[in-house]
Amino acid sequence: MSGGAKLKGVAAFDFDGTIIKRDSLFVFIWFAVPFLRIVFSFIKVMPWLVLYQLKLIPNFKAKEKLFKALFKGTSIAVFNKNCVDFVPKIQAMVNPEAMDKIKWHREMGHEVVIISASVENWIIPWATQTGIDTVLATQIEVIDGLITGKFLSKNCHGPEKVNRLLQHLPDWDSYDLYAYGDSYGDRELLLLADHKFYHCFV
Repeated sequence: MSGGAKLKGVAAFDFDGTIIKRDSLFVFIWFAVPFLRIVFSFIKVMPWLVLYQLKLIPNFKAKEKLFKALFKGTSIAVFNKNCVDFVPKIQAMVNPEAMDKIKWHREMGHEVVIISASVENWIIPWATQTGIDTVLATQIEVIDGLITGKFLSKNCHGPEKVNRLLQHLPDWDSYDLYAYGDSYGDRELLLLADHKFYHCFV
């Protein structure tokens, strides 16, 4: 970013491993999906998971295959109800130091943005209760009220985090950007920021 005057502070937080201490996807799976469906789904997608571990396919492809096996055909109304009921589980995983930093940014008048590769449906209810208005995360496809299993947006990971943030703040050079992350998937976002915080809540 250029060194000119900044109009507004923006704090972009990764979610899994940064705001919360675990990967919310797998916690949500155990919370929302019957045990036998979990077992059969993991067996079904095991070849894709192996290919991912061998770095032969990107993470978003394996993630979408797993999501499809678990949730294809699920009513979006039921899914969203589970996401709302999941809020206490998220709250139990929140890192207090991350929440203190979020509170500081809000007191400073900064816009707080959650930017995550996890599905937005289970982040938004918690974010709303916490007073965070902006969630940029992976979106899912729904047709006729049912989840298709496909991602409507690109998996919000790596370069896509920057793309989504720049869509939200197109004149990004007018902002003073703080970025918080914990993994290689946050690399591009951290490189964009004026103030970079990596693994700062460990």
